[in-house]
Amino acid sequence: MKKQKNGLTRRDFLKGAAGSVLTGMTITAGSCKTTGDNHIGSPDRPKQSAQTTPENRPEKLSKSRVVLIRSEHVIDKDGRVDPDVLTQMLDDGVAKLFDKDSPQAAWSHCLSKDDTLGIKTNVWSFLRTPEILEQAVRARAMALGIPAQNIGIDDRSVLDNPVFQKATALINMRPIRTHHWSGIGGLIKNYIMFSDSPPKWHPDACADLAGVWNLPLVRGKTRLNVLVALVPLFHGKGPHHYQSRYQWPYKGLLLSTDPVAADAVGLTILTNKRKSHFKKHIPLVTSAKHVQLAQTRHGLGLADPERIELVKMGWMEDALI
Repeated sequence: MKKQKNGLTRRDFLKGAAGSVLTGMTITAGSCKTTGDNHIGSPDRPKQSAQTTPENRPEKLSKSRVVLIRSEHVIDKDGRVDPDVLTQMLDDGVAKLFDKDSPQAAWSHCLSKDDTLGIKTNVWSFLRTPEILEQAVRARAMALGIPAQNIGIDDRSVLDNPVFQKATALINMRPIRTHHWSGIGGLIKNYIMFSDSPPKWHPDACADLAGVWNLPLVRGKTRLNVLVALVPLFHGKGPHHYQSRYQWPYKGLLLSTDPVAADAVGLTILTNKRKSHFKKHIPLVTSAKHVQLAQTRHGLGLADPERIELVKMGWMEDALI
């Protein structure tokens, strides 16, 4: 994957830190070099949260942008992740999402030095958020001037974490997988640990998961969502199910200011992988209806494929969408 020809390279940008089918979906083909698309929605509004506001409700938005970026070289034949390729994917994806000419400009658009930043990760042992991504976001925040003590990385202890308790900005990152209670584990569900009782969100296939995004520690704070699709898990039965044979090297990231749109794209990719693998449509053990209800019932974002602008970047062999 080529580095940006204009602006800072990944190495230059990190120096600052060291010193301190969906039918109807709009498809925009892109390279790893940022170009200026006429996208619709809210990615060009500085420091704007993905959380619903009176001006940013689904009925007000025309479309939500989702960037799908993949690299054939991010995972080698032995399953090892190349940290340079993965961080370049993150930078290029963020630049494209916010229509900026460089990663530095994009991160500056997303965060400010005055923010207190919580990086909501996911530490499920079989498929956790790559630490490479956690540390890359931390480094970029520090490069912008956010002090290290004002940056937290956490999952299961967010309610007790002092950084998250006073956070002004959140970045939401987790891998996508099938899930026993909610159909899929995605970006919407990743905030369930902000609840003092996660199991209370489980009834009816977690239909009302989007309500978690209205909790005080969350509401109005999310600047970026990164759905990790490096080696997704596309099948399983039972709580905490995991079998490596149901993973595959998709080698991608999905980025959006809208967690619902990103989850909707991720769900389509998983559904199409299941069709390809099983040679027929086999429904998820639990319906992932919470994704659609996040739009229609809770107004969190857009799940309607005709209102999602999907921008593709990089390697697209067997993209499944």
